[in-house]
Amino acid sequence: MQAFYSDHFVLPLPQGHRFPMAKYRMLRNCLLEKLPSIQLLEPRAARRDELIRAHSADYIESILTGSVHEKTLKAIGFPWSKAMAERALRSVGATLDALDSALQYGSAVNLAGGTHHAKRDEGSGFCVFNDQAVAAFHYLSSSSQGRVLILDLDVHQGDGTASILANDESVFTLSLHGERNYPFEKAISDL
Repeated sequence: MQAFYSDHFVLPLPQGHRFPMAKYRMLRNCLLEKLPSIQLLEPRAARRDELIRAHSADYIESILTGSVHEKTLKAIGFPWSKAMAERALRSVGATLDALDSALQYGSAVNLAGGTHHAKRDEGSGFCVFNDQAVAAFHYLSSSSQGRVLILDLDVHQGDGTASILANDESVFTLSLHGERNYPFEKAISDL
């Protein structure tokens, strides 16, 4: 099985920042120890033409160039840096690589995916780009199968995924989450 990791693309965070960046490296190390047969691969960076299916051109450009509004950065929870933009591209690229690998070999995983709070025009909740929505559009653009199910099992609702895919009949979004948890204003999932 192939597992795509991006833990070495670390974004610089201020001292005492609450995001547990080390968890990704710890997960990869645990897999190396417990499942030595797993094939760990560095992902490619997602391309603009892939991101544009789920995100606005202006938002993509603001992240890539560092011209993102301070309000948006506050909602994301990360300071902007080239490393932050690169890590966001690699995280989405890992989901796209895992999708392609799973279609070819039957299963694969991204060790740092699930950026389900990012919306079309803004990031949120430590999510810059929405890897799930980008992957759904990637699959639909290259497949005649026609339908995607996104099963989001997290204490937080996949609000960004639900809002990006709300009007797409070929994608069914199912989010199981805590009712009284972030985000406090819920998006409408299919279920």
